Amino acid sequence: MDYGHRVRLATHSNFKEFVLTAGLEFYPLGGDPKVLAGYMVKNKGFLPSGPSEIPIQRNQMKEIIYSLLPACKEPDIDSGVPFKADAIIANPPAYGHTHVAEALKIPIHIFFTMPWTPTNEFPHPLSRVKQQAGYRLSYQIVDSLIWLGIRDMINDLRKKKLKLRPVTYLSGSQGSETDVPHAYIWSPHLVPKPKDWGPKIDVVGFCFLDLASSFQPPESLVKWLEDGDEPIYIGFGSLPVQEPKKMTEIIVQALEKTGQRGIINKGWGGLGNLAEPKESIYLLDNIPHDWLFLHCKAVVHHGGAGTTAAGLKAACPTTIVPFFGDQPFWGDRVHARGVGPPPIPVDEFSLTKLVDAINFMLDPKVKERATELAKAMENEDGVTGAVKAFFKQLPRKKPEPDSEPLPSGISSICRCFGCS
Repeated sequence: MDYGHRVRLATHSNFKEFVLTAGLEFYPLGGDPKVLAGYMVKNKGFLPSGPSEIPIQRNQMKEIIYSLLPACKEPDIDSGVPFKADAIIANPPAYGHTHVAEALKIPIHIFFTMPWTPTNEFPHPLSRVKQQAGYRLSYQIVDSLIWLGIRDMINDLRKKKLKLRPVTYLSGSQGSETDVPHAYIWSPHLVPKPKDWGPKIDVVGFCFLDLASSFQPPESLVKWLEDGDEPIYIGFGSLPVQEPKKMTEIIVQALEKTGQRGIINKGWGGLGNLAEPKESIYLLDNIPHDWLFLHCKAVVHHGGAGTTAAGLKAACPTTIVPFFGDQPFWGDRVHARGVGPPPIPVDEFSLTKLVDAINFMLDPKVKERATELAKAMENEDGVTGAVKAFFKQLPRKKPEPDSEPLPSGISSICRCFGCS
């Protein structure tokens, strides 16, 4: 927008207010993020664990895929102002994005918070490959499995809505995506750009929204923070927790055993229902991480890319309890960088493991490394890096004879899986 473009952000309806408050145009995409998150937690990712799960995921994917074309060309739903995209910014789980760009003959740029481009340096985050020899191959395997599950929907979309020829069995879920530029939203200080990624791929740095400066914390929280030692934050955001009562008991016991105060974020998972209030524990609903984490000595969370970035930026030693998707990847990266213990998969969450993790984070050496990483990240500006990468990769426009110039616009089909 600062460069004079008109920007529409297409995502799930429950983010509408968030998008509009940021001063952007909004367009609803199909699919329900609560259903998606529940499915992803149960199946540990995009791939279904059993036949009964397949229709749920397919219906969600279909709703998203079929809402992509309207997002690029339909008038604003509230105001009726016409819209026509000149370029698309999308993420990989918005399957259908490259096909829509092909139909509209406009450039597309993929931005994402986890690696989707084959490399020999780490496996695809959705694969369980442990041997380096299989790292590169893991990207093809994941892509082929997803493609098997959605190719009929994509070809349906191409024939019925996009008026394109169907694509073949072998083309993979992203079609001819080798030519499509990719930008990855993470700090090169945490995960450097792999040496086998070419010039069409950028690692731009983490992107942060400044929410802290306009945030007024509740007085009770400020007073609680002033009354004692810096706490440990524990929360799993919008992820459904299978046994919230049991998990809450483990958290409370671990904090007591290690002599720490704790902040528990109740989130969608229903954590923090205590039999009786405890002075050493503060319960809260969502508040800006960039404000909160500066007041914490360490953080324990699910390992979403945004939460991981906020914790590391605040120099917090980090324990990641991955549920699905890219979260194990971030857990491994945090541990490899020495700023947190090995990740604790949510199925293995136990008192012993949480106590060990807290003790690991309390080691002064770990805090030192977290402070060093935060200092290195301080000078990065992921947003500027992302905008530069977008313009750098944007093809030069050829003037079309006798055609009216189109109003400029960037349709952003982003946040499609609530990846923040």
